[in-house]
Amino acid sequence: MGVDFPIWQFFQGLYTLTLDDPLVAGVRFLLIGLGFLLIYLGYRKTLEPLLMIPMGIGMIGVNAGVLIWDAGQTANLFVNALVSEPEALLKVLQIDFLQPIYTFTFSNGLIACLVFMGIGAITDLDYLLARPLMSMMIAVAAELGTILTLPIAVAAGLAPNEAASIALVGGADGPMVLYGSLRLAPQLFVPITVVAYLYLSLCYAGYPYLIKLLIPKRLRGVEMDPAAVPEVSAGKKFAFGVIAMGVLSLLFPVAAPLFASFFVGVAVKEAGVTRYVEFLSGPVLYGSTFFLGFVLGALMNAQLILDSKVLLLLGLGMLALLLSGIGGLIGGLLYYKVSRGKVNPLIGIAGVSCVPTTAKVAQKCASESNVFAMILPYAMGPCVAGVITTAIITGIYVTGVPHLVGGP
Repeated sequence: MGVDFPIWQFFQGLYTLTLDDPLVAGVRFLLIGLGFLLIYLGYRKTLEPLLMIPMGIGMIGVNAGVLIWDAGQTANLFVNALVSEPEALLKVLQIDFLQPIYTFTFSNGLIACLVFMGIGAITDLDYLLARPLMSMMIAVAAELGTILTLPIAVAAGLAPNEAASIALVGGADGPMVLYGSLRLAPQLFVPITVVAYLYLSLCYAGYPYLIKLLIPKRLRGVEMDPAAVPEVSAGKKFAFGVIAMGVLSLLFPVAAPLFASFFVGVAVKEAGVTRYVEFLSGPVLYGSTFFLGFVLGALMNAQLILDSKVLLLLGLGMLALLLSGIGGLIGGLLYYKVSRGKVNPLIGIAGVSCVPTTAKVAQKCASESNVFAMILPYAMGPCVAGVITTAIITGIYVTGVPHLVGGP
């Protein structure tokens, strides 16, 4: 008995390419290629492997693994970020294998809080508390992109809530961008978050060029004595973490989950609760980072990329990080002047709070100019302060921006 069914249709990933619009099919190929590139760059350590390898694999899987589903419609078995009706959600929870992770950890911001717990458990507060004024002032200067990108994005045609979401990329804090975009512009959460994490991985590659452009070599090599950093007791750091969490939550309750998550990590670290520190800095941090990358990659399908706003978001995200880097370096130069040449201005780039990436960038660039320039302990002060300033701005944006668009 003959079967009127071409055998090549059994390979539905290939077959659906013939059913797609040529543009969609082309973008699928492009994203599959980009996935392979991210995996390669992660493997070579050019980009952050913790995120890029699972993200690349997710991108390949979701764009290659398209099949024919109900009523001849194409679909995949990864995740549907747009499903919201209870009946449809219950159905897809039983089908898409990443849907439970997305629904129960992404759509409510839990994944960002888990990452923050782990970051808090490995964060060193010594220099922040030893030099709080300098650290906070540099961190504020490094929010230049977070602040200026908002009106620029509105002028470019984005709604205020969408503009605020992409402006948060300037804080260089991935969990904060994820949390803020979920609250402000959930329809653009995926592209904004992917833009943020792709660009944050590029900080290693891009910021050194910005540093060389703006900071003369003789200033990049200014030496700072690591032994001059005053020792701060664990009790003082513990007290600071608990008090800061309470005060910031009182002022900006919409961001209280982020404050509580970060400072609970700090608290258990300074209290010497070793088992909790190992748990938060190990399984929680690396487990949540893995699924963050994998799920974000699986959300990068062709339909998402073809959204007319994505190219605009790419440009605005880059602008936000560029402006923040410039602002941080200006802050570093000002403190170099104030200190009469005793502060290496490169610590300004660490105010862009990609902990501890930008602090490492500052140290790397200093070492290239002067092998004796050890500035990493100093750079960690503005880096940690940047986490706090970005969280404060996130709270301000999430609370205030909706009122600009008639929200509650």
